[in-house]
Amino acid sequence: MWKGRFAQETSALVQRYGESVSFDWRLFAHDIAGSIAHSKGLLKAGILTAEEQQKIESGLLEIRHEIEKGNFEFKESLEDVHMNIESELTKRIGPAGAKLHTARSRNDQIATDVRLYCRSTIDSIIKHTRAMQAALIECAERGSDAVMPGYTHLQRGQPVFFAHHLLAYVEMLDRDAARLADCRKRLNVMPLGSGALAGSTIIIDREFVAQQLGFDGVTQNSMDAVSDRDFVAELLFTISLQGVHLSRLSEDVILWASAEFGFVTLSDAHTTGSSLMPQKKNPDVAELTRGKSARLIGNLMSILTLLKGLPMTYNRDLQEDKEPLFDSIDTVSIALEVFTEMICGMDVNRAKTLAAASDPMLLATDLADYLVNHGVPFRQAHEVIGKLVAYSIEQKRGFGEMKLDEFQKFSSAFEADVTACLNLETAMVARKGIGAPSPQNVKAQLARWRAALNA
Repeated sequence: MWKGRFAQETSALVQRYGESVSFDWRLFAHDIAGSIAHSKGLLKAGILTAEEQQKIESGLLEIRHEIEKGNFEFKESLEDVHMNIESELTKRIGPAGAKLHTARSRNDQIATDVRLYCRSTIDSIIKHTRAMQAALIECAERGSDAVMPGYTHLQRGQPVFFAHHLLAYVEMLDRDAARLADCRKRLNVMPLGSGALAGSTIIIDREFVAQQLGFDGVTQNSMDAVSDRDFVAELLFTISLQGVHLSRLSEDVILWASAEFGFVTLSDAHTTGSSLMPQKKNPDVAELTRGKSARLIGNLMSILTLLKGLPMTYNRDLQEDKEPLFDSIDTVSIALEVFTEMICGMDVNRAKTLAAASDPMLLATDLADYLVNHGVPFRQAHEVIGKLVAYSIEQKRGFGEMKLDEFQKFSSAFEADVTACLNLETAMVARKGIGAPSPQNVKAQLARWRAALNA
């Protein structure tokens, strides 16, 4: 493609070092779509005849079909997916194929292809995200009556419903989906027509071409357009944060599935055994997902480090944006799919969660609230209940085993109705503020999310 300037062939070692077709081949459908749209722009500008444009389009569609069937040979010597397709097209249809690259550069071509690729994969990741939300809701509905401890510092804090805990991750995933949609909106502008860095004296109707490709508009600065990879960094950040959310859920599942907790049972289909210990049932899906989140974060760091020292405009370093991008997309996609399957097969062990939630200390905050409702300032109430907890531990008796006069040793505000707030069921019903885990609230949230996802 640059033989006019160079008198010597590119070294075979340089070709091997610089090729990208071994990984950017996956952009073929987007490259062909961009080329077809560009050919229509060239037709509109009078550079191509209708017959030439039709030859180009038919030839490109034929090549796409062959690639999809696995019958197309990509050549390392042609460097990348773009030159492989263009070279084969010209070989098949002759001079018309050689006209296709008029008024464009590989710089704006690849920038367009990657945006198209990211746009389609975002749609796919959002779909996987919604499927996982639906799986969490289905699991929450199956275990909607299960009460468990909520934890801070991995210490028992207050009672919550198992469903309420799962709904926390539904909220996280919804923010992930919103960030993906927002990222999609920002990347959906077309750089094609920016040329290598300064456009072209051959004027193409860029808005027309953008409309052909479903872009919302066109970029406004040709130098920024060919060098911008903000959208890649933003997508990788969004994916890495989603990976962090999956990792946090993984940690919960790993703990819950352990013998020490025993809160959930995972299906045999989503666990593995030990090569030595026959009794083992390991939560490998959750552990792998927790581990793969590190790769997602690493890929984000790679892109940010890659971009930080680049001058305007296109630099060959930008070839290194694709492998981290492809890897993160593949990784988060399969993680969402397999986690969705695992959650669908996960059952809550109500007896275990109830036993843990029946720890009387979980209602210590309810006792403090009781005192507040009887006129005691909260800080004073907090101190009173702290002393009561110490007394309970010393006496080796729970709050429910104490008599009224024992409570009144710590505060005269305690009355005979104090025992009412020590009932777990009553305590759950009382948590009816917006966002709190009362039975009514959890039921309403499950219905809300079910309706939202169905819509």
